[in-house]
Amino acid sequence: MQSGAPALRSVLTVKGQSCEVSLEPERAALCWRELRPRRGRERSRAAELCLTRVLHRARALTGGLKHQFPPGGHVVPVSEIISVEDADAGETYHHGSNWQHMCKPHAFTVHYVQRMKKHRWSCKAVTFWCSDEVLCCQWLKALGDLLDRQTCRPKHLLVYINPYGGKKKGKQIYERKVAPLFSLAGISTEVIVTEFANHARDNLYEVNLDKYDGILCVGGDGMFSEVLHGLIGRVQKDTAIDPNDPDVVLSPCDIRIGIIPAGSTDCVCFATVGVNDPVTSALHIILGDSQVLDVCAVHRKKRFLKYTVSNLGYGFYGDILKSSEKNRWLGPARYDFAGFKMFLSRNWYEGTVSFQPAKWAAGSPRDLTRCRSGCDVCRQSIAQLEEHQRAQARGLVRNEQEDDWKTIKGKFMAVNAANMCCACPRSPKGLSPAAHLADGAADLILVHKCSRINFLRHLIRHTNKKDQFDFPFVEVYRVKNFQFTPKHLEEDDDVDAESTDMAIPGKKNFAQICADHPSCGCNQVNSVWNCDGETLDQTAIEMRVHSQLIKLFARGIEDSKLEDVGCPSRV
Repeated sequence: MQSGAPALRSVLTVKGQSCEVSLEPERAALCWRELRPRRGRERSRAAELCLTRVLHRARALTGGLKHQFPPGGHVVPVSEIISVEDADAGETYHHGSNWQHMCKPHAFTVHYVQRMKKHRWSCKAVTFWCSDEVLCCQWLKALGDLLDRQTCRPKHLLVYINPYGGKKKGKQIYERKVAPLFSLAGISTEVIVTEFANHARDNLYEVNLDKYDGILCVGGDGMFSEVLHGLIGRVQKDTAIDPNDPDVVLSPCDIRIGIIPAGSTDCVCFATVGVNDPVTSALHIILGDSQVLDVCAVHRKKRFLKYTVSNLGYGFYGDILKSSEKNRWLGPARYDFAGFKMFLSRNWYEGTVSFQPAKWAAGSPRDLTRCRSGCDVCRQSIAQLEEHQRAQARGLVRNEQEDDWKTIKGKFMAVNAANMCCACPRSPKGLSPAAHLADGAADLILVHKCSRINFLRHLIRHTNKKDQFDFPFVEVYRVKNFQFTPKHLEEDDDVDAESTDMAIPGKKNFAQICADHPSCGCNQVNSVWNCDGETLDQTAIEMRVHSQLIKLFARGIEDSKLEDVGCPSRV
C-alpha cells in the first residue's frame, strides 16, 4: 500500500444505497458517500450548500482529506467513534425495492458522535452491509485496531450519584441516559449512591484509586465540590503535604473527574463543556477528553477552609446563597427569589482587600479573548509562570515581597474572585467573560457601594454583550492570590481562628445585635462567602490559585465555527 492511500476502501450498502466507504489511518477518518443519488430525490441548491459546509467542517477536524467527496458525503474522525459492533441479526436488508431478512447478515454498525446546535452532542449509528463475511471481518478488525489506539479513553469508572440534588432525578438521569452509553462503549462502572452530606468526600479517602481511570459525580456543583475535596485531600494525604499551610504547593491530581449535570446550576459543567446536557457530558467522558483546571485554596489564619474552582463571592452573591438556603422547597427558583430580595436590600460591607497581580498572565480581564478548547492564553500564561518560577529558583528575580501587594479599602456591594467565566444558562457570559480555566490566575471583581439603579445596570450586563466592568464603581484585576478583612476585624488580629466572625465567645458587637433584630434598619457589617454554592461563615480569608491542579473529562468550550450550525450531518 502506497503512503497516503486509503488503508481500506470498499463499496458497501447503507440504507439500501451503494456507498463508497474508505478508512484512512493516517487521517484517522471514516468516510462514505453515495455512488448515485436515490431515485425521485432532488436536492435544492440551499441543501447542497448546507451539506458542503458540513463537509468543510469535518475536513477541518481531520486535517483535510485528499479524497474529496461531493455534497452528501460523510466524514467521521476515528477519535469520535464510540464503538463498532456486528449488526443485529434481526435487522433487515434493503435491496432494490424489496425488503428481505438475511439469515446471517454480513454487516457492522458504527456508533459515533454527532455535533448538534449550541455545543450539544448526540450518539448516532450507521450500519454498513457487506457483500461477504470476509469483507465484514476485515472492516471490523481495521476499525477495532484504530479504536484500540485511543488509549486516553477510560475503561473503569467510579460513579457517585447524589439522589437529592436539583430536581432529585440524578439516579434516573444516570440509569436512562448515561449508563446505556457506557455499556455501548465497553466501560465498566462501580456506582455509589450517596446517603448523607460529604459521603463521596469521605469515601474517596478510603477507596483504592488505582482501580479506576476516572471519578464521576452525578449531581450539581455541590456534588462536584464533594468529589473535588475528597480527591485533592486524598492526593495531599498520600504525598504527605499539609493543606493547612497556605504557602505550600499542592500535588496535582492525575485521575480525571467527570461531571454528569443533574443539579440546580451546574456552573462548572457549563463553563467546561458549553451546555448542561447529560448525554453530551457522557460522550466527552467516553472519548477520554481531558481539560486541566486551576483550583483556589481558601485559608483563615493557617487553617484550610475550602477549595473553589468557579466563584468565591462575598456580599451580594453570599447574601443570595444564605437567603436561598431558607427556601430550598422552591427548588432552583429560590435563587431568583433570593436575588430579587437582596437587590432590594442593597446591602454593602466595609473592609480591606489586598492582592498580588498575576503579572505574567497573558490575557486581561477586560479583553475580548474567551477561553476555548486548546486556549492559547492558558498555554502562554502557564509557560510564562513556569519560566518566572524557574528564574526565582535560580535567583535571577527577587521573590515576592510586601511591596508586590496592592491594598484597597472601601465599602463593597460585592467582592468576587472568578476562577472561570462562571457562565450558566441564565448568564451566558458569566461573572468574568474573559476568565480562563487554566492560566494560573483568578479575576478579582470589586463592586463598590453605588445606587440601586447603577447596580442593576451592572447586573443586566451579565446577560448582554456590553462590558460589565465599564463602570466607575467596578474594578477588576487578574490576581494570583488575595486577602479580605472586614472592617470590624482589621484591628482584631488575636481573634481565635476556630470561632466564626459573627459568634466570638464573650463578645457581641452592635452588628450582631442588628443581625438579631433586622427591624432596626442598620446595615449589617458581615456577609458570608459563597464558595462554589456553599456558605463559608468566616469572613476574613485569604485565597491562592494553584495552577492546573485537577483534570476534567472535558475539552473546554469548542469554537462555534466547528459546529454544524443548523444542519448536522445525516445518514
